[in-house]
Amino acid sequence: MKFSWRAALLWLLPVLVIGFFFWQGAFSGTPSVSGNNTASTRMTYGRFLEYLDAGRVTSVDLFEGGQTAIVEAVDPQLDNRVQRLRVDLPASAPELMARLRQENISLDIHPPRNDAAVWGWLGNLLFPLLLIGGLFLLFRRSNSMPGGPGQAMNFGKSRARFQMEAKTGVMFDDVAGIEEAKEELQEVVTFLKKPEKFTAVGARIPKGVLLVGPPGTGKTLLAKAIAGEAGVPFFSISGSEFVEMFVGVGASRVRDLFRKAKENAPCLIFIDEIDAVGRQRGAGIGGGNDEREQTLNQLLTEMDGFEGNTGIIIIAATNRPDVLDSALLRPGRFDRQILVDPPDVKGRLAVLEVHARNKKIGEDVSLEAIARRTPGFSGADLANLLNEAAILTARRRKEATTMAEINDAVDRVVAGMEGTPLVDGKSKRLIAYHEIGHAIVGTLLKQHDPVQKVTLIPRGQAQGLTWFMPNEDQSLISRSQLLARITGALGGRAAEQVIFGDAEVTTGAGNDLQQVTGMARQMVTRFGMSDLGPLSLESQSGEVFLGRDWMSRSEYSEEIAARIDAQVRSIVEHCYEDACRIMQEHRELIDRVVDLLIEKETIDGDEFRQIVAEYAEVPNKEQFMPQL
Repeated sequence: MKFSWRAALLWLLPVLVIGFFFWQGAFSGTPSVSGNNTASTRMTYGRFLEYLDAGRVTSVDLFEGGQTAIVEAVDPQLDNRVQRLRVDLPASAPELMARLRQENISLDIHPPRNDAAVWGWLGNLLFPLLLIGGLFLLFRRSNSMPGGPGQAMNFGKSRARFQMEAKTGVMFDDVAGIEEAKEELQEVVTFLKKPEKFTAVGARIPKGVLLVGPPGTGKTLLAKAIAGEAGVPFFSISGSEFVEMFVGVGASRVRDLFRKAKENAPCLIFIDEIDAVGRQRGAGIGGGNDEREQTLNQLLTEMDGFEGNTGIIIIAATNRPDVLDSALLRPGRFDRQILVDPPDVKGRLAVLEVHARNKKIGEDVSLEAIARRTPGFSGADLANLLNEAAILTARRRKEATTMAEINDAVDRVVAGMEGTPLVDGKSKRLIAYHEIGHAIVGTLLKQHDPVQKVTLIPRGQAQGLTWFMPNEDQSLISRSQLLARITGALGGRAAEQVIFGDAEVTTGAGNDLQQVTGMARQMVTRFGMSDLGPLSLESQSGEVFLGRDWMSRSEYSEEIAARIDAQVRSIVEHCYEDACRIMQEHRELIDRVVDLLIEKETIDGDEFRQIVAEYAEVPNKEQFMPQL
């Protein structure tokens, strides 16, 4: 067990306090008889007078100012042996001294020794010294620990991690899938290494670069790559580390950070999650004395103040640029805003190749197929995907990861852990019809994404799943594609109603109906795809405490609101009628595929389309398939 000085001191301090009070109690009373002049046997004052009258007393020693006497007397009951006895004398007995002299008894008076005062003085001096020493050691010990009580004296110091030559282990070759952002940041590295290349033509070094993008797209990884490539001093800190409960601490840390950076210029400062300190000023509650605002004001001053920050490049990352203060985003502070989007199919393939370097991948694994199957995945998602596949490989005691582990890992990442298979019965058959309803509609509608897999194996909260392969990189979606997606989402409910009737409709379509309603309302209010015309009637909702209104106000009249509701309902009803029509026209096909699904529990997309092709014409969707 490792010895801890801090724990020992925390245990010792209360012991010292208790010991001090015991010390004080032990020496706070009257000084006692000490030395060799003590007696274990006591004698009453009356019996002492009887011995004195009988002439048996030979000597008397007085102690404690005459209050105690040690008497030597002859005891006839002990063969006239001399015995030392202790007698407590009364406070006023003036005749006793005269009588002792009259009887010629040896009398000796001992002055009192004030040992208690000496020990009490030493105790009063020693305890504070021990207490102060213990607190000093505890303070010094905790001062060396991050976040300890001793940090109270260093609140105003910057907590940025500093590396003279940042050895992050990450270079630009290790970052894939975001080539545009890499090119932009490569110029920053060149500025730091060869500034004369740009200053010769009158270009000035950019002061700040803001990396904007969803979580997991590689913003922090890019900052590490810049630090590894540039070879200059590197400061890294999180935006939340500026903010404390004490007023003025954040501004002091900003000043200290830039002071250190100027001493080591040229250098890089990386601020992760800058939205923690860079929110809009004057937002919501809190005025100009708000601690976060003071910190932001100091940051703005240091980035583009009267003195400037020559030789310092600030790189910041955030996934919420909408909440940042406009003064922080203007040219001269953050000169460049680099958008780090999720990678496209080529970018995902490059990311997979990077993360597959240190993993044993089987020959049957096609990284290209994985890249096609994972649209919308960020770099972090793809890294997690391969890691989950490697974990499944080790669990199944295989030497290399195969496509089976990759597919199971995709399902797990997207939908959750695999549950217990359903038991044959009415519930399983109903779920099978629901999922086949989605798959049939998605296959027969030309504008819908192709089916990838239908399964009855529960994952997460879903009892069954129908997987579609979305069209690649759909930055623009047509009205026909949106209507096809709404119709496909309603396929499960349509199958339940057509096959089992209104009385047997279940709650399984609850999530589908939420998605359908949301897509239909956006078609009407945001995309202008309804009879109301090309109008944007609703904007993206702003958050409270961002300098906006407390209460969201309607941007249209009640009459328009009623028409919006009517249009949303019209779109959903039209798509639901189409889904029910498809179910009724292909009843024999549905029954066959449902029986096969119950038997196999999982049907992949190619097999499903082959079965459908025997009963109906499957539209050609090659134009929607991604191309590398």
